[in-house]
Amino acid sequence: MSDDLKKILSNLNNDIEQEKLLEYLNRQLTEQEQHDLEAQMNDDEFMSDALDGLEQMNDKTAVPLIVKELNSGLRKQLDKNKKKRNRRSAAPDSWVYYTIILLLFLAITAFVIIKMALKN
Repeated sequence: MSDDLKKILSNLNNDIEQEKLLEYLNRQLTEQEQHDLEAQMNDDEFMSDALDGLEQMNDKTAVPLIVKELNSGLRKQLDKNKKKRNRRSAAPDSWVYYTIILLLFLAITAFVIIKMALKN
C-alpha cells in the first residue's frame, strides 16, 4: 500500500504495527495472527470502526487515492480556516488605530476649545 495510508494508520493504536494492519486488510495474515490482531483491536473502538469501514470497500486498490483526496481536502479546509483566522486577528488592530486617532483628535479639539474659552 502507499505511504499515505501508512501515515493515516500511524495515528491509530501504537501497539499494533502498521504493516500488520495492511496485511490484515489484504488477508495476508495467518489465522493465529488475525486472531491476535482482532483481540488487540477490541481494546480500540476507533481502530475497529476504521478497519470495518475499510473492509467494506469493494475496490481495495482505490484506498490510496481516497486517502490522497481526503488529505488534500483537509489541507485546503485547514488553509481556508487559517486565512480566516489571520483576517480576524488583523481586523481588531486596525480598529485600535482608528480609536487612538479619534481620541487624539477629540483631545486636541477639547484642548483648543478650552484654551479659547479661557482667553475670553
